[in-house]
Amino acid sequence: MIETTGPAASPTSRQRRSELPLPVRTWVRLMRVFNRIDRRSADQFRRWNLSAGRFDVINHAGLYHGVTQQELADALLVTKGNIAQLLDSLERDGLIRRERQGRCNLVHLTEAGQEVRTNAMGGHIATISEAMSALSHDEQQQLANLLRKLERGLNDTDT
Repeated sequence: MIETTGPAASPTSRQRRSELPLPVRTWVRLMRVFNRIDRRSADQFRRWNLSAGRFDVINHAGLYHGVTQQELADALLVTKGNIAQLLDSLERDGLIRRERQGRCNLVHLTEAGQEVRTNAMGGHIATISEAMSALSHDEQQQLANLLRKLERGLNDTDT
């Protein structure tokens, strides 16, 4: 009979992690940080009856007045079906309006949408700033540069 108790049967987290290649360990760490910050953001967005997706749409529509549905889908990396559902929901809530122009729908924030965007953005900036405060300004800049470099490398290999 093989004994399954004791130190050999249950490696520590450090031992399990060290068996993974550095790129995988780095990705795991990045995902953990993202998930923790994302949960904080979600809590803040709920105050305004927003999800991260709904916030992304009203923020983008507030930055680019008259953006098309396709441009929104492309910018937010979601499908046309997903953006249509988000817009239907935001339109029902009176936060956006769609204007037909030729074959496209242009998306505009309503006054209520602009108010929600302004208020939610203030809370979002505070939440993210607090979450990133463990890093100095220079470290945040360095991280931003490294992530930009990584993103560009991924864009070069996307098919």
